[in-house]
Amino acid sequence: MSVAHGEVAQQEAPRGQVAREQQVIERIERVRRARPRLREERITMAHGAGGKATQTLIDAVFLPRLGNPVLDRMEDAAELVAGGTRLAFTTDSFVVSPLFFPGGDIGDLAINGTVNDLAVRGATPMFLSAGFILEEGFAVEDLERVVASMARAAAAAGVQVVTGDTKVVQRGGADGCYINTAGIGTMIPGVRLAAASARPGDAVLVSGPIGEHGITVMLARGELDIDADVTSDTAPLSGMVSALLHAVPGVRALRDATRGGVATVLNEIARAADVSVVVDEAAVPVSPQVRGTAELLGIDPLYVACEGRMVAVVEPDGVQPALEVLRAHPGGEQAAIIGRVAADPPGLVLLNTVFGGTRIVDLLVGDPLPRIC
Repeated sequence: MSVAHGEVAQQEAPRGQVAREQQVIERIERVRRARPRLREERITMAHGAGGKATQTLIDAVFLPRLGNPVLDRMEDAAELVAGGTRLAFTTDSFVVSPLFFPGGDIGDLAINGTVNDLAVRGATPMFLSAGFILEEGFAVEDLERVVASMARAAAAAGVQVVTGDTKVVQRGGADGCYINTAGIGTMIPGVRLAAASARPGDAVLVSGPIGEHGITVMLARGELDIDADVTSDTAPLSGMVSALLHAVPGVRALRDATRGGVATVLNEIARAADVSVVVDEAAVPVSPQVRGTAELLGIDPLYVACEGRMVAVVEPDGVQPALEVLRAHPGGEQAAIIGRVAADPPGLVLLNTVFGGTRIVDLLVGDPLPRIC
């Protein structure tokens, strides 16, 4: 091969790669623009995992029948106005298996999960409801343990459980105990957060190491012969969020990274704001225990659920102040900048890998770790 011929081949190869990447992006966009249609005739576990299957279920079944300007925003909590007061309202259900795991249980998980949905919407959590679906034969001692855990978590978060309900189903019908919670809080004056507010140039932060809750619950099931010193990160985010929002005016959006992990949150932000999110894999904080376990299981930590971590989108001028606030708060000591918001390609999340390449981080159909919350 002549030198000139070799140079032409080197130039054509990158162009061919760019063309293939563009084809992939266009294919993804065609799929996203298509009218959502639920192909399955029966509900599967994937429909409750927070990924593409869940999104399709919502878009094809729920929104066409229940949709309204508030619900259509698809935020973690609805923003409502009553008597001139801005309120946040949310609801969640918890079916975690097992009920008890290192670092927490279904009780504090139910409180923290609801508190966090209110907090990342820019609200001060105040009041919660608690509905229990109990299985016939469930040990009263275990129920007392769960309720005591809820009481401690509520006290730590500064909220009260003010109403509730209890139902019992036949043996084998509820896997011991399921909990549904709803929460209400007052919006912090002057704060307006939304995933659609992200703009090119903004920074993307996480408040701490990711994936600890999901990996902890998976190992607690005892189905895998893996020994790792890891505990759930379940914790209330309300104090951290309040400190951040009162100190940093440039916060555009907050999300707690639960089902589907950080990857799902970033996809939601990219689609809502019609921007791209570019992540630096080397900058994402992951503990050695979580990383090692995830590698053994063939799971990307970006998709593993957290229950005490949040993703923040912050204007450039607010990045360093935001990091200082997060790192000064318990649980935020390892907060990090993991990426930035860009204009193109809109609606996609890109990962700059530790090997020097770039790949698309798409939504999963289901969840590699079902029933983690």
